[in-house]
Amino acid sequence: MTLNHPNFGKIDPKRVIVFDTTLRDGEQSPGFSMNLDEKLRMAEILAELGVDVLEAGFPIASTGDYESVRRIAQAVKGPVIAGLARSGREDILRAAEAVAPAERRRIHTFISTSPLHMKYKLRLEPEAVLALVTTSVTLARDFTDDVEWSAEDGTRTEADFLCRCVEAAIKAGATTINIPDTVGYAVPEDMARIFSMVKTRVPGAENIILSAHCHNDLGLAVANTLAALGAGARQVECTINGIGERAGNAALEELVMAIRTRPDAAPYTHNIESTRILRTSKLLAAITGFDVQPNKAIVGRNAFAHESGIHQDGMLKNAATYEIMTPESVGWNKTVLVMGKHSGRAAFRDKLNALGYGELGDNALQVAFQRFKDLADRKKIVYDDDIVALVDDEVTRDHQRIKFISLELWAGSKTQPRALLELEVDGVPHSADARGDGPVDATFNAILQIFPHTAELRLFSVGAVTEGTDAQARCTVRLEEDGKLVDGQGADTDTIVAAARAYIHALNKLIVKRTRQAPAALSA
Repeated sequence: MTLNHPNFGKIDPKRVIVFDTTLRDGEQSPGFSMNLDEKLRMAEILAELGVDVLEAGFPIASTGDYESVRRIAQAVKGPVIAGLARSGREDILRAAEAVAPAERRRIHTFISTSPLHMKYKLRLEPEAVLALVTTSVTLARDFTDDVEWSAEDGTRTEADFLCRCVEAAIKAGATTINIPDTVGYAVPEDMARIFSMVKTRVPGAENIILSAHCHNDLGLAVANTLAALGAGARQVECTINGIGERAGNAALEELVMAIRTRPDAAPYTHNIESTRILRTSKLLAAITGFDVQPNKAIVGRNAFAHESGIHQDGMLKNAATYEIMTPESVGWNKTVLVMGKHSGRAAFRDKLNALGYGELGDNALQVAFQRFKDLADRKKIVYDDDIVALVDDEVTRDHQRIKFISLELWAGSKTQPRALLELEVDGVPHSADARGDGPVDATFNAILQIFPHTAELRLFSVGAVTEGTDAQARCTVRLEEDGKLVDGQGADTDTIVAAARAYIHALNKLIVKRTRQAPAALSA
């Protein structure tokens, strides 16, 4: 039997549709907000990764969200571009307008269906909610033949009422039905039971696609999603690095590699190009300023590391003794970048293509190339990870009203640290001479002198990109102003310069965020 769907035609019943919500649910995480150009860059690389549906945002949440969804719909080809909307008319009209330029577009509308949510969040009786299911889906179908309906808090919804809502959504024209584990409450047995029930009890369920959207509050998001697949779901909603509300969502990389590695237990196919996974993960980390933990499955730096003597012995004899997948299958590359200060621009461009960057614009290429030459002068060995860090450091710096020029420091155990900083603000050079409790504090004080602001420092972290005393430092700075959180990141072989770049990056993002409206309350 095949399934009918407006955008996928006749599809194999084993085919899994990958619905990526990194730019919507993922961006709702505190500190993970992205500006327009960062969202566009992520959308492009997600399209290259092969996601089938790209949920670009929640258009009514803010002017910035609307603009980013519309720009992605205009520019990004390949995936279906989806916009989220609550059940109200204005939400749906705004989403429809935002996704209208897309070659293939989807309106994703939702409403809470659990007794708890209906009573305390919506303050509506079940029959009123049921009526809104019909009116919202019917309205959405006026703008596109691809409509997804979600039962918010679906896993805590009473079985009979859930089936009634799903039936109403299908009758109104929904082509995808999503039953999310919004609060991460379910266990795999729950997911299997709920999806099997909907598939067997609801008339018309055989003609639509069932979708699973699982949160990770109990660490079960991936397991729950796989259980839903086993019970008939054919769309998985996930994010890169598992980012998202609270403990996050099911991680795309873990789902994809579980399917690839265990075809006996998960006999499905998908369209993801797995060798691009690591590149996508690292770009997201660079944009948001949040690296994944070292032991993170698939993309953590220890995911393919072996320290135990027993493990190392087995690996030397046969890698399959302790590795169930190859590092290369997800994009890991241990090769050394054999380039130095005498390398030319053509070789550098080729290396960027090999690392998955595609074609950078002339200006971006020139800046990245110059930073590479500077790095090659300072480091004995330049690794692929080094060049990824420095290029990402430039690629993610958009809307720059403030630009780093230079920094000189005086510090030591017998002197008060002093920073002499030069920045460019709105094209005009400025300098400051500041002191502090340490070189980082002095540098941040100098930034404050040049660009006064009321933002408070909430996080400062430092990590090494590669190994060795000449490794590049990657710094993350989190600032908070009037409840708005932003994260900036900077990379440099000089840790204090990296810190300055990170702080300036965060300030630039804060400037952009100041112009946005406060987002409406969101749910998934």
